[in-house]
Amino acid sequence: MLPILKVYPRQVSHYVVVCGDPARTQTIARHIEHAREVSYNREYRLVNGVYRGTPVTIASHGVGAAGACVCFEELIKAGARVLIRVGTAGSLNRSIVDGDLIVATGAVREDGVTSQLVPISFPAIADSAVVDALYRVGVERGAKITKGVVLTVGALYPGILPLPNEEMSRAGAIGVEMEVSALLIVAALRGARAGAILAVDGMAIEFDGNSYNPNRQVVAEAIELEAEIALEAVARLAATEG
Repeated sequence: MLPILKVYPRQVSHYVVVCGDPARTQTIARHIEHAREVSYNREYRLVNGVYRGTPVTIASHGVGAAGACVCFEELIKAGARVLIRVGTAGSLNRSIVDGDLIVATGAVREDGVTSQLVPISFPAIADSAVVDALYRVGVERGAKITKGVVLTVGALYPGILPLPNEEMSRAGAIGVEMEVSALLIVAALRGARAGAILAVDGMAIEFDGNSYNPNRQVVAEAIELEAEIALEAVARLAATEG
């Protein structure tokens, strides 16, 4: 049994959809057949089911890269080979607004964790087939969706030191969140493939934390849509791989 996720390898599917909030596993699970919870320890909740004939595991990883890395490591040890994060992000581009979707092509590694796994010069790059599948399904579903680099940070609320949001926005990053770089690095180091689709839940340029409110209908609807997109991308990847 894996020590943190508390599941056996046979209980984790080849394809895994990951999310931060344990409650979001239930949102995603509404779209699959034969959904069954197999483990719930700490922030890690795992649900198994089938989407269009493909076995899939849905797993929550909590907030932040440190705990998320634990989840990703154990999922891959248990047999996960393709992992897609369904999450939220703040916008770093004024043309990308609440309810829009972002497909991460890579991530800036300001997560505070992965520099302890591999030198910071090693890039966090999403798998191209995963990116393409997510983006194509999103376009087909009529989503306002953009591909690009996201910033992964270790702190949500700013302290004495400024967050790198403005700097990375000027460099071309389009969103900011807290786990994508961890997912991409762990997947790369362990021989898995990974990507992410993110619902925009606010503007993160000149962010002070006081106006942050992700609990709005426009965000909930975007999360519902990205969950559908991620699962359909899984089905298409599975069909391609045979």
